[in-house]
Amino acid sequence: MSEKTGGELPRTLEVLWGHRAERRARGPAQPLSLDRIVAAAIAIADTDGLPALSMARLAERLGCATMSLYRHVANKDELRTFMLDAAPGPPPDIPVAPSDWRGQLHRWALELAGVYHRHPWILQTTAVGPPPLEPGQLAWMDAGLRTLGGTALSPHEKMSVLLLVMHYVRGHAQLSTNDLRTTPDQRETPASAYEAMLTRLIDPTRFPALAELLTAGVFGDPDTPPSPTTPTPHFTFGLDRILDGIETLIPTRPTTTPPYSE
Repeated sequence: MSEKTGGELPRTLEVLWGHRAERRARGPAQPLSLDRIVAAAIAIADTDGLPALSMARLAERLGCATMSLYRHVANKDELRTFMLDAAPGPPPDIPVAPSDWRGQLHRWALELAGVYHRHPWILQTTAVGPPPLEPGQLAWMDAGLRTLGGTALSPHEKMSVLLLVMHYVRGHAQLSTNDLRTTPDQRETPASAYEAMLTRLIDPTRFPALAELLTAGVFGDPDTPPSPTTPTPHFTFGLDRILDGIETLIPTRPTTTPPYSE
C-alpha cells in the first residue's frame, strides 16, 4: 500500500486484486470455492432479486452447511462486493479509434445497459457507497475512458463525459427494470399497469404536460421490450442527444497528442 493512501487493504480487495489467496479450510479438500459461491449468489439475485439472497438460501442451493460459506466469505456485505466484481464480466474490447469515438462510446453504453438488464440487482447494491475499487468494475470504467483516448478532451473532461453517460445508462436501466421494488411480482409489473393508474389519476387541467404524454401512449409498454440487443427508442434518443453534445465540444478543444493509442 502506498504512503499516500496509507493503511492496509481490506481483505475483500486483497482477494480481488490477488494480494491474498482465498482462505482455505483445514483438513480434506472442500467442495466449495469462492467462485462457486459467488456464481450461485448471482444466480439467486438474478432470478429472485437481491432481497431473496440469504446465506441460508445460498447454502441450500450449494448443498452445504451455512457455516461452510464463512470459510470463503466473511459476511454478506463481502459477498455482495465479490458479486459486484464478477457479475458484469469482462468489458467489451474496444480499441482506441479517434475517428469513431462516438460509435465506440455508444457501443460501451449499450454493453453497460446489458449488464444492468441481466443483473438489475446491481443498481440496488451500488445505489449508495464509495466509488468502486474492485478490478471488475474499474475494468469497465477503463474501457469507457479508452473510447475517448484519441480525442482532445482533457482527462477531467473525459471523466465527466464518462460519468454523464454512465449515469444516463444507469438511470434508464433503473426505470426500465423497476429494480427498486422489493418483490418479484412487483418488479414484473408491466408499464401498462402504470399507464392505467395514471389514466385514473391525471387531471389534464392540473397536469397538462403529463396528460399530453399519456394521450400519446408514452407510459405504455414499449413495442420492443428493453434488452441488451434491442434498446428502446427512448434510450437511443437520449444517448444520441448526449453524444451530440460531446461531439460539439470536442472540436473546440486544442489538438493534443493522444495519451495512449493502439
